[in-house]
Amino acid sequence: MNFNPLALENQICFSLYVCSKEIIRRYTPLLEPLGLTYTSYITLLSLWEEDNVTVKDLGKKLYLDSGTLTPLLKKMESQGLIERTRSQQDERTVYITLTQAGHALREKCLNIPQQMACHNLLEPKDAGDLLKNLHAIMSRLE
Repeated sequence: MNFNPLALENQICFSLYVCSKEIIRRYTPLLEPLGLTYTSYITLLSLWEEDNVTVKDLGKKLYLDSGTLTPLLKKMESQGLIERTRSQQDERTVYITLTQAGHALREKCLNIPQQMACHNLLEPKDAGDLLKNLHAIMSRLE
């Protein structure tokens, strides 16, 4: 059988797209009761690791452009999860800081990774190997 380079099943990007879409769909019932989308969840994950960061640095870490990040941050600010503060030294620079409510939400999210693991999508070793390979791809894309 000949390899067809244009067959959909042979496209790595398509497989990644489907997996991403379906995994995010499985997050939805866990995040909706908390008032979160997957994108706001990963934003919080990043801010729980490092708070008081610039919008530029946050976008770089999350691989989100300003057209996606700005409306997301406005919504999170209206939810009372973050505060946006302009730098006094450079008005173009905006810092993102978690509010008390944003910090408190961390406790409610602690069980989400375990609940997602219960979907048994991969064995732990396979999940670790996949993560390592995905990080290698991400580093080459930078």
